[in-house]
Amino acid sequence: MEVINTEFEALSQSRVMEPLKTVRTAVAGVGGYAGGELARLLLAHPRLAETKPLFLGRVADDAPGGRVPLEQIQPQLALGGGQQQPEVRAFNWELIGDAGTEIVFLALPHENSREWAPQWLEHGVRVIDLSGAWRLDDPANRAVYKLQDADAALGKTLQDEAVYGSPELRRKEIALARLVANPGCYATSIILALAPFLRAGLVDLDHGIVCDAKSGVSGAGKVATAKTHFMYAADNLSAYAVFGHRHLGEMLEQLGLTTDQIQFTPHLLPIPRGILSTIYVRLAERAEPEQIEACLRAFYATSPMVRVHATPNLPQIQHVVRTNYCDLGFELAKDGKRLVIVSCLDNLLKGASGQAVQNMNVMCGWDESEGLK
Repeated sequence: MEVINTEFEALSQSRVMEPLKTVRTAVAGVGGYAGGELARLLLAHPRLAETKPLFLGRVADDAPGGRVPLEQIQPQLALGGGQQQPEVRAFNWELIGDAGTEIVFLALPHENSREWAPQWLEHGVRVIDLSGAWRLDDPANRAVYKLQDADAALGKTLQDEAVYGSPELRRKEIALARLVANPGCYATSIILALAPFLRAGLVDLDHGIVCDAKSGVSGAGKVATAKTHFMYAADNLSAYAVFGHRHLGEMLEQLGLTTDQIQFTPHLLPIPRGILSTIYVRLAERAEPEQIEACLRAFYATSPMVRVHATPNLPQIQHVVRTNYCDLGFELAKDGKRLVIVSCLDNLLKGASGQAVQNMNVMCGWDESEGLK
């Protein structure tokens, strides 16, 4: 592993100095909601016009040539006008080598990503993982995913190497990374809202932070459950995983908080997609609205995928759905101490596939908003 890492670091440094013209990509797991959005974004990405992605997935043994049309799995991606339809191929390493794959997106269950990421890296392919397999450094936080490593030493080595893929917070590390752990959707909405204030030391942590977040049904994935099918979710609003949501560990680690300092409660909204997080904090010292807005704008001055609203205008889900933006807004009480922050994003884009493409852009030295506006 050390030799591979040294060679890769030298290659990464050269890439940072000189952006790539294009990159050869693959998507493993294109059947879910996030996989479908990822396929759509990559097929339309201007840098990939001549190097279309390789789509990998489950293909029936009797499928001609070991492939099926992508439109059979994701009908919304069908091309008209007699254009050649993208295909989903059965996985094999020879196919990966022949395609010259350089970056793979893993849109797989957590346990599969934990098992397969090391193999991709061994074949010299950089990994952007959309699951929770590599997001968490603390074993206690990671335990929520019940992951097992066939090679514990290798798993620890790669976990130490993995970079949390929030471009707004870790742009430089992502540019050099071999293994990028794409953040969770709830975590993204809350981390981006709180990071500017926590890093500036403006929050009174002794009073605690309350995060009330609501997400559309697609956040639970494509397979319906007793609590996500229409008869349960429609005309309803419900809280769940009050003290045990798996995204809480990301917030703790990325924001440097303890469980005593933050309470996160997710809710299920009867809408297809989108997240709205309302976050309540008490400031350490009295502030004016102009100071709060200035803090947000300065922190995200070089982040094209974050939009800051001037108070008292607050973000709404309808303004971010089907975009890769995270919109932030706030209101400050007249006492100058009680601050409410509202954060909105599309859970399938900025909360998943769009952020993954944003990470690819950073890794290739491109404008991180390319193909996302």
